[in-house]
Amino acid sequence: MKTDRRMEKQVDWLKILIKCRSNLQKYIAPLLKTVNQPQPSLGIGAGGDTMKHIDLAAEKAITETLLDDYGLSFTLISEESGVKAYGSNPKETYVTADPIDGTTNLTRGIPFYATSIAVSTKPELHAVHTALVADLFHDVTYTAKKGEGAQRNGQKIAPSKETSLEEAVIGIDLNTYKVHEIAPRLTSLIEKTKHIRHLGANALELCYVADGTIDAFIDIRGKLRTTDTAAAWLIIREAGAKITTPYGKPLNAKLDPKEKVSFIAAANQTIQKKILALLKN
Repeated sequence: MKTDRRMEKQVDWLKILIKCRSNLQKYIAPLLKTVNQPQPSLGIGAGGDTMKHIDLAAEKAITETLLDDYGLSFTLISEESGVKAYGSNPKETYVTADPIDGTTNLTRGIPFYATSIAVSTKPELHAVHTALVADLFHDVTYTAKKGEGAQRNGQKIAPSKETSLEEAVIGIDLNTYKVHEIAPRLTSLIEKTKHIRHLGANALELCYVADGTIDAFIDIRGKLRTTDTAAAWLIIREAGAKITTPYGKPLNAKLDPKEKVSFIAAANQTIQKKILALLKN
């Protein structure tokens, strides 16, 4: 534990992640002009999705920033390349990244996509201590450091105080072939709610819970990877919102491109309890 704390103090991870974001934006800028055109097949990434040139360019920007700009040792846990060790002591730091979250939105011209990067001392969710989720279209960056709160473009954020399901804006991800299995669990909740949304980049949508843009976000598919959620998990907690399993238990998981999670993220305890009760019913 002492080694972990020294590492966190010696390296300004927040500064480094912001540099990663800046370099990533430079790397992908030339590709944005043709991203909606047919792309060559680059195979299947570690997370199970088809890789695109822009995804790999974004990942390269992150790794080259860490290696060339800062000379760091780390283990990269990426949705594209999987788990890779870099440097002489890669187990001292784990960097979990979804280089482009919302690639389908990006390629179709839908202005809702992000990059997500989390830093941890172990390959598990509870060990994440620094996080960044950057909205790459609107130039909005969410950040958090463990014990220091969460920010949006440098300004402290807090979740909404909405407690009425009828008035709440709630995101629900139903994007799965198994929708007939999970829909019955959600019927009671949907009947109580007027404002259902899903925007297509889950890391960014979780940050919308953190800053009060929406009041809850639910994903009970068991399909979302921990690479998508690692950074937003810390941002939500540091903002003061709630994120648990669909049964109200603390959310923890191995950080790995193949590891999947289900969760309830809610602005406050009152609305979270209402959602949990309806899911149980």
